[in-house]
Amino acid sequence: MVIHSACGPTHTSVAPLDLVKCRRQVDPRIYSSNITAWRTIYAKEGLRGVFFGWSPTFVGYCFQGAGKYGFYEMFKYQYGEKLFPNLNKTVVFLGASASAEFIADLLLCPFEAIKVRMQTTLPPFASTLREGWSKIVAKEGYGGLYKGLYPLWGRQIPYTMGRPTILVLFPTKEWADSNSQSSLRHLRRQLHTSTTRWANRRRAIMVCSRLASRSWQDTLRALAVR
Repeated sequence: MVIHSACGPTHTSVAPLDLVKCRRQVDPRIYSSNITAWRTIYAKEGLRGVFFGWSPTFVGYCFQGAGKYGFYEMFKYQYGEKLFPNLNKTVVFLGASASAEFIADLLLCPFEAIKVRMQTTLPPFASTLREGWSKIVAKEGYGGLYKGLYPLWGRQIPYTMGRPTILVLFPTKEWADSNSQSSLRHLRRQLHTSTTRWANRRRAIMVCSRLASRSWQDTLRALAVR
């Protein structure tokens, strides 16, 4: 779980880009470019302003990463070993990914809601995670923290399900294990075929060069005789 929580630091590292993205989505005229945005924010607020919204990003994606990868392992075992042992492995991986992301987004959504409100309002809706949490709960109840959950599911679940299909997300190891032997045999066949083709081409080139050389020699001899 601790390792899976590494999503927090990685997402926090791109908080400056996320800040500018959110503000430009709300008001396209606020900045003319990303560089201009960072310069403007840094000139007014310093480095802290450039990373504004980092705290809900860090906490939210730590929870989200732990939930996504942790629950994935659980669902993969339940679906693949207990409930549907004969089901195609790809379907198991996709179902486990979707189920894990469904829960992970429940953990992420409150912090994402606070982050977006902090970053897209000027002056800011809140200056800290704690202040933003208190304001939303006081005005809208805890349900206010889950506004935007459906769009979050709509974005994250297909994304998380799609990643295994390009061997990037969780199933990479499983697919590699299950297909390693066949993939190795296929690679060997391809290598053998390529080597054979190259060898045949070399032979053909050598034969042609020899024939050409002989034809030139014959031609020169004929000219010399004349």
